[in-house]
Amino acid sequence: MPHRSRPFPRRVALATALGAASAWALPRSASAQARGDWPSQPVRMILPYAAGGPTDVIARLLCDTLSQRLPQRIVVENRTGAGGNIGASVVAKSRPDGTTFLFSNTGHAVNRALYANLDYDPAKDLTPVSIVAEGPMVLLVPNSSPARTLAEFVERVCARPGEYSYGSTGTGGALQLVSLLFTKAAGLKMEEVPYRGSAPAAQDLIAGRVEMLYDAGVTAFPLAQSGQARALAVSSARRSAVMPDVPTIGEAGYSDATFSVWQGVLAPAGTPAPILERLRAEIVAVLNEGSLRSRLTELGAERIVANTPAEAKAYVEAEMARWENVLREAGVRPQ
Repeated sequence: MPHRSRPFPRRVALATALGAASAWALPRSASAQARGDWPSQPVRMILPYAAGGPTDVIARLLCDTLSQRLPQRIVVENRTGAGGNIGASVVAKSRPDGTTFLFSNTGHAVNRALYANLDYDPAKDLTPVSIVAEGPMVLLVPNSSPARTLAEFVERVCARPGEYSYGSTGTGGALQLVSLLFTKAAGLKMEEVPYRGSAPAAQDLIAGRVEMLYDAGVTAFPLAQSGQARALAVSSARRSAVMPDVPTIGEAGYSDATFSVWQGVLAPAGTPAPILERLRAEIVAVLNEGSLRSRLTELGAERIVANTPAEAKAYVEAEMARWENVLREAGVRPQ
């Protein structure tokens, strides 16, 4: 969770930041300002989900590493609520000057199909910069569950329809989407319990207050590896190198529930192309250096993407079309 420190004068803070930066980035900073491809003002990365969740973990790792290369530190700011739409709206309405970005995930691709009265257009008001990574979701059950395999879990839930619950991050979140895919494929009737983030949902799973949580590998694998919860399946098409003994959802007979969650950076529409290209180039650089790439792989990212703004735009548009079709077929209408 975010922690607060005692404030000190802004001039002191600015001098300290510039002093620290000059030791390693003065030539780079001066060059960047001369080219005009990066702002001189403070930069923030808006995260529309709660602290401690998988998207938050990846965002902070990425921004901490990028901050070592760019003239200013990129500050992560959590703005939660409304399925990620509060934070996304803040970015969509920000000046397109490179001082505000959005770090979001698969949930961004479904908001237009789920919300009828958005105060921004996810497709028109936000410009993708780069998709950073893709990874599997992991189906977790509490240690108190008698189910040791996915087949045993399905049998148990089918025997008592509607009596068991699963955790999600609410309407349109990746946790909800993959859970809906799985419960539909397996013919399960379960109650959804929405949370403001996957971290509090995981705590309730550990305590046995929900029977299932489909969480991203970044945070789910550590829970399973530490023995705090039991992993029954991964949602990806292939087994994960992080926990290769955990079968895929397809191996259990539910290939229709195959799913990978993505995380990526977006900017307000109209942000100059040189800024988008600069940020994307820096993302590629830090991922190619190895340490961040290795860390993301250890956390469960199955594919590092780091595509161009044009490729990211096509990627997000394809995701929007895919999920709008899935939700339409499921009878879900914008509310």
